[in-house]
Amino acid sequence: MDLLTGKKVQLRAVEPNDIDIIYKWENNTSVWQLSNTLAPFSRHIIKQFIDNSHLDIFQSRQLRLMIDKIENDSAETIGTIDIFDFEPLHKRAGIGILIADEQNRKNGFASEALDILIHYCFNTLQMHQLYCNITSDNTESLNLFQKKGFSLIGIKKDWLIFPKGKKDELMFQLINA
Repeated sequence: MDLLTGKKVQLRAVEPNDIDIIYKWENNTSVWQLSNTLAPFSRHIIKQFIDNSHLDIFQSRQLRLMIDKIENDSAETIGTIDIFDFEPLHKRAGIGILIADEQNRKNGFASEALDILIHYCFNTLQMHQLYCNITSDNTESLNLFQKKGFSLIGIKKDWLIFPKGKKDELMFQLINA
């Protein structure tokens, strides 16, 4: 079995034909608060990102992988999983995940994608730790990362300000023992 393939999902590199789906997801204002996005992305910027996605993680300090749902020998792209703030000297990075459509959530796809990414980070990239930041009201993500062994290491009070109020951001960390 492939290093980046599980039973339900496979992680793969970004391809040029992913531009439309990335454009759609990056410009979906309902998820902007999860990524601290304040303005839409142009197709040109997304194309540049895709064009540079061939760069080694040690050069770009980030890696985006597409999450494909595997069913009946076919694959459907349902989300992304990212490594960002990659710091090879200290062997750490942040991670984030998006399962774009509601109907694909709560089916184990994010869980398996995260398992695959954690294994890749600790075994292939030889990382020591991963971290993520999650808003206090994002119960699905909180449950997912805690089930994977991430520990709460801090709370940034009133860290994010939205039109409907302030939110705490919780910091989680997973250390490869």
